[in-house]
Amino acid sequence: MDINRRNFFKLAGAAALGAFTFNGARIADAQAPVVGSTLVKNSSGSTAKVYFSKKIDAAHLLKLYGMINDEIYGKVAIKLHTGEPDGPNILPRDLVQSFQSTIPNSTIVETNTLYGGARYTTDGHRATLEKNGWTFSRVDILDEDGGVNLPVRKKFYLDEVTMGSHITNYDSMIVLTHFKGHAMGGFGGSMKNIAIGCATGQVGKRQVHGYLEGPMPFGPKELAAMPVKEELMERMSDSAQATCNYFGKRIVFINVLRRMSVDCDCAGTRAAAPTMKDIGILASNDILAIDQASVDLVYAAPDSKDLIERIESRHGLRQLSAMKEHLMGNPNYELINVA
Repeated sequence: MDINRRNFFKLAGAAALGAFTFNGARIADAQAPVVGSTLVKNSSGSTAKVYFSKKIDAAHLLKLYGMINDEIYGKVAIKLHTGEPDGPNILPRDLVQSFQSTIPNSTIVETNTLYGGARYTTDGHRATLEKNGWTFSRVDILDEDGGVNLPVRKKFYLDEVTMGSHITNYDSMIVLTHFKGHAMGGFGGSMKNIAIGCATGQVGKRQVHGYLEGPMPFGPKELAAMPVKEELMERMSDSAQATCNYFGKRIVFINVLRRMSVDCDCAGTRAAAPTMKDIGILASNDILAIDQASVDLVYAAPDSKDLIERIESRHGLRQLSAMKEHLMGNPNYELINVA
């Protein structure tokens, strides 16, 4: 991804038809496909649909979900990042509660962490869930009883990834993601949410981080020795692919672009305060398209300098090109505005 994306948006925005203005950027409406990694025209081949609303509330979250949920049935896992204790930027509990309560047979799911802290053990994790207000629904710690190996069909590094064993108890998955920055990944979107978030704390997350030997929990020395930049993004794409392959068409993706700190919710109270305005909610059946669209909207925003620096300094755009290379989704999309 060597494109200067700010300049790209200036050029692409001028070419788009039927556009509305959002934070100074021109984003096409339902009548005109817009930009993915290249300008999309009506005759230029297939595009994925990404639904978008500037309004961040339960009504619009449910409306967007209703446009992508045709294949969701049975026992439904809602993969959420519930955050470290008192995290200031996690998704609002009332928003998630309103959403989850409308989805029959659904359960919020999480996994324990690789790093030491409040969510390193299942008992500590449950105490953190209570502290953070995730008490309206049972939260299933997927790796409470160990892991299950899910295969990667087309790999960069990993033939299989160890996911929380409870993942096999579910027929479908909704990936409900707080889109924000990330200390190692550059940004955390749908791909990061399942790539790291479904992997077991003691085995799967070691695989994703390329940390196969060493003390647990790790310290600063071990953290500094872990693969970063392109290799980390490629390992994450392997892991995300394993979960996507497992659920097939029965997985959908929602990114909520609010309180976008440069830090992940795993930073807890240490997370930097956001320096850009909220953007909205996106929903899609395509993991690459939704993360591509989310990144594009960030790059189009006039106040996104800090988040862009975080993404680029960590080589986070490799997340997108890695998914494209392994055919995990379509980088070209229609951004469909939903009022």
